Amino acid sequence: MLTSNGYTLDSSEKRLGWLEPVPDADRTKRDVLWERLRRDGYLYLPQQLQADLVNGFREYYFSTMAETGIIAPGTHPADGIGRAACADREKVHGVLFGDIVPGVRYEELTTHPDVKGWFQWFLGDDVHLHKRKIIRHLMPGETGIGTATQAHYDLVYLREGSERVLSMWIPLGDCPPEMGGLTYLEGSHHWALADERERGNRRPAASITADLPGLAEKHDSRWLLADFAAGDVVVHSSYVVHASTDNVDALGRIRLSTDIRYQRASEPIDWRWQEHWHEDDGL
Repeated sequence: MLTSNGYTLDSSEKRLGWLEPVPDADRTKRDVLWERLRRDGYLYLPQQLQADLVNGFREYYFSTMAETGIIAPGTHPADGIGRAACADREKVHGVLFGDIVPGVRYEELTTHPDVKGWFQWFLGDDVHLHKRKIIRHLMPGETGIGTATQAHYDLVYLREGSERVLSMWIPLGDCPPEMGGLTYLEGSHHWALADERERGNRRPAASITADLPGLAEKHDSRWLLADFAAGDVVVHSSYVVHASTDNVDALGRIRLSTDIRYQRASEPIDWRWQEHWHEDDGL
């Protein structure tokens, strides 16, 4: 049973499905990938990154966080086993925003040739990485409104630049569905785009809802999941609706992920996203 913000997802075939990975034979066919992106709103690219690169960053992250109390005593940081007791929130934010987010290791990961180079190839142009890059950890057992990412599409937070920004979501370590990975509402980019262009419905910079099963029912659609392995990534459009599920991992592992945004450097850039991410940045 999967939940999101405490809501139980409908597990029927009409409401829950699986992301479709890009076949190996199509990975180097740019036109085919663009066709898939327009059709599906996302590109699920298994093993786009080396697993060692991703797992190495996971170990770095939790080693750096060790003094904050989020890791269970006596466990290896690379495993990211969450501590049952509450961590020191002020210490967590101090390490996250003071050390990790502006740090060299994070910059190296997000500009790695298999990331930046891929976007240069796919977009066929010089590219720009938004400096505001978000990295999240989701503790096992957390539930209720405000824990998991609520349903939204990215454009509502990027109004001052190009609508053709592409996001890449990178699970930092293995992330089966029970660990609270990202989930996409099938076909949602079509109605989101239609709302904005045909009816002028420009949603505010806020989530649509925490009620994922209700949203799927409203649009007669399915939430799409994946059993992500370290090295997998998903690239998605700024219009596709996505969210995350709650972390109910029986092993107590913390879900760690990052979402970053690339676009053509020649297109308008939202200036508000050109500083390091911080909880007080107002976005």
